[in-house]
Amino acid sequence: MSHKAAKIGATTLVLATVFGVLLYTTLGESMQYYKYVDEVVGSQQEWTGKKLQVHGYVVPGSIGRKRDRLEYQFEIQRNGKTLKAYYSGVVPDTFKDESEVVLTGQLADHGFVATDMTAKCPSKYEEAKGPSVTP
Repeated sequence: MSHKAAKIGATTLVLATVFGVLLYTTLGESMQYYKYVDEVVGSQQEWTGKKLQVHGYVVPGSIGRKRDRLEYQFEIQRNGKTLKAYYSGVVPDTFKDESEVVLTGQLADHGFVATDMTAKCPSKYEEAKGPSVTP
């Protein structure tokens, strides 16, 4: 009976190891970190070259676009820290000064190179403020 238990144990160990390695390699290729601008700027060497989603707000007046191309350069900020960003493609309608953005891409030496962008306008989601009434 102990010989049979040893075979079952060895088979279970091999299957668990194979499953673990397969899971690790699959997740490792698609894994992304979600960070705020100030976290990335504070430790740029740690994040350079890794797949990231970076969250921040577009710095007013920083949006630039190459003439006749869908290539954008702008800055995003949070808590006083600023990061230069680059994006090629069609931008969302809500992309403008002070928009809240989440960029997906990689941090390079010259800034964040985004392959995807999500943007929303904070004023669009704020509660409407009416005149204050004092009793």
